[in-house]
Amino acid sequence: QVQLVESGGGLVQAPDSLRLSCAASGRTLSSYGMGWFRQAPGKEREFVAAISRIGGSTYYADSVKGRFTISRDNAKNTVYLQMNSLNPEDTAVYYCAAAQSDGSRLISSFWYDYWGQGIQVTVSS
Repeated sequence: QVQLVESGGGLVQAPDSLRLSCAASGRTLSSYGMGWFRQAPGKEREFVAAISRIGGSTYYADSVKGRFTISRDNAKNTVYLQMNSLNPEDTAVYYCAAAQSDGSRLISSFWYDYWGQGIQVTVSS
């Protein structure tokens, strides 16, 4: 059992930066692949970024490559998403997720077992 809580969202001006955090409780995150997804109004949920169990591999959606960085600190039971050069198209509810899987499977939401409630990120122009 894993409970995930996102924090760090809010309102920012383009092209400012923001860092999201995902804190876990119940079990440590060391055995889980972790990912971030987002959903904008009127759109389907989409993959943003993922990181392997020990942090050796990362995966990014084309829309955020070069701007976003996912990282994890297993000792703190926390996963981060550093978002730079934000633009209004990044406005969405961002969700943290944990998967009992690893590797390229992490780019698909079907492999995730636990989800946070989501946190709003709004970027104005």
